[in-house]
Amino acid sequence: MICITWMNNNWIAIDWGTTNFRAFLMRGEQCLSTLSRPCGLLAVEKNRFADTLKTLLQPWLADQGALPVVMAGMVGSQQGWHEVAYLPQPCGLKSLAAGAMAFTTDWGSPAWIIPGVRGQGLAQQPEVMRGEEVQLLGLPRLHPAAQCLAILPGTHSKHVQLNHREIGRFSTFMTGELFSLLSRHSILGNALPEQQEDAQAFMLGANTARTGAPFSHLIFSARTRRLSGEIAAANIHSYLSGLLIGYELHALPTHQSIWVVASPSLIARYQMAAEPLGLSLRAADGDSCFINGLSQLYPLLQGTAQ
Repeated sequence: MICITWMNNNWIAIDWGTTNFRAFLMRGEQCLSTLSRPCGLLAVEKNRFADTLKTLLQPWLADQGALPVVMAGMVGSQQGWHEVAYLPQPCGLKSLAAGAMAFTTDWGSPAWIIPGVRGQGLAQQPEVMRGEEVQLLGLPRLHPAAQCLAILPGTHSKHVQLNHREIGRFSTFMTGELFSLLSRHSILGNALPEQQEDAQAFMLGANTARTGAPFSHLIFSARTRRLSGEIAAANIHSYLSGLLIGYELHALPTHQSIWVVASPSLIARYQMAAEPLGLSLRAADGDSCFINGLSQLYPLLQGTAQ
């Protein structure tokens, strides 16, 4: 292994998930430019990850040469470019850097893929994450705290305990995926008109989740309340969203500092649903946390270049 220093200190940070691709052109810890495409793993043809990445990054590579590339997310899964083993909790920056996979791309860029994290969640169930670990380790740099609880909403929402800048126990809630399935492929979302955001329907769903009734029973109310006229057909998605987010938040303790790491629009939805539960969720921008997480990992990775 050799240590490499790039004169202009430019590099590329990438969050490559199942459905989306996001890249950040960095100079040290400063973000110079961003790129976002609906080109996740599912869109890559016949495992052509190298060709796909080169095409996506071509404007930056043509202008600046074979910049170093640091990737996180499902790109390191069994279905990704290179599988990188999960690391056990508790897990911090040094562990992630040591467990990263280093290689060189076909066009000469030094590249790394950050590993995911495995652990235990509610009821001692096994848990895994990929991509969220970078955001989580960027969070305490932006908002220092010895301990906190963080929510990372998404297709598979994560609730994670952070202790002294290490990832502790965490749990997954399939909130985003369930919303997609119920709204697109169930009787609850069948033959709906164009949907309109409605705060009242959303909060009705969030409050309904507080009853503590079995989830498979609660979700049928999206149909019965539509049939009775209590919810307009154009607001069913808002009701379902409130119901799902409210049910997820019902699992949170009320005595801890809780951060929600996401986009501003998604943060607002979680904060609305949290209010009736007496929870106060503090906002942290997801992209800023991701950039800060990888910016801390990048110097640790340079000594592992091949």
